[in-house]
Amino acid sequence: MADEDPLDAYSRAVIKVADAVLPSVASVRVRTARGQGAGSASVITDDGYLLTSAHVVAGAASVDAAFADGTEVAADVTGRDPLSDLAVLKARGPVPAPVTFGDAAGLRVGQLVVAVGNALGLAGSVTAGIVSGLGRSLPTPSGRVIDEVIQTDAALNPGNSGGALATSAGLMVGVNTALAGVGLGLAVPINSTTREIITALMTQGRVRRAWLGIASMQVPLSPELAARVGSPTGLEVAQVVAGSPAEEAGLHRGDIIVQLDGTLVVTTTAVQKLMVEDAISRRIEITVWRNGALVDVIALPRELQDA
Repeated sequence: MADEDPLDAYSRAVIKVADAVLPSVASVRVRTARGQGAGSASVITDDGYLLTSAHVVAGAASVDAAFADGTEVAADVTGRDPLSDLAVLKARGPVPAPVTFGDAAGLRVGQLVVAVGNALGLAGSVTAGIVSGLGRSLPTPSGRVIDEVIQTDAALNPGNSGGALATSAGLMVGVNTALAGVGLGLAVPINSTTREIITALMTQGRVRRAWLGIASMQVPLSPELAARVGSPTGLEVAQVVAGSPAEEAGLHRGDIIVQLDGTLVVTTTAVQKLMVEDAISRRIEITVWRNGALVDVIALPRELQDA
């Protein structure tokens, strides 16, 4: 028997994913006070919850979802989280079967992925490509960043936002969120962190986060200090917000944070990961390098209110 043609095998893989995922992905029409918009959303539960991008449903007065099988249903915004660019909708009627989540932590650069969505208003659009990069950071309008973003060369266009990024096994591993340039698409990963966010949006309608009130930047440490703390870099405090938990704890501009709540911190996103609901109003020990010595201060983070 002759070897299978690689292009035929590729086509069959993409068709298999489209057959598995496409029925669960809706074309979303959003009406706001400023006009109309469009995007995509994926059914994630049997009882009608859908996952989309937060920016797709920002300011939504009404949301309608249409599926490839002809099903059309109105939906309500259950919760949205601009800091992760994720939002959850609840359909007002029956919807197709949900997608199956995978884990983006298992992705590898070069792996085949398929993007399903509503590109340029064309419902049920499917494009394929590879994982071009992992661990990217995507800035948000709030000034925060979404960590561990997936980069793909699968063609993404306006309307794809909120759609599914799936593996060749038909598992949803990302939410298409932005077109960064020609041949460069980005997707928020489905992983343990975003699963917690999705659950919080479904059950509470929002995500609670802790806030310290600092701006920082990554800086190299001296060889002696790096050996002492176990990291070649730390976070230099560039700004302390007046009246913030950081100011009340005694943090100063120029302090270099090397440890937060017993964990080494070398990036701003590492701090963000620690500022979760559990940290609100809890005593957090922060170790900083100040005037040639390691100093410990205690902060009491408050809830972030301006997400």
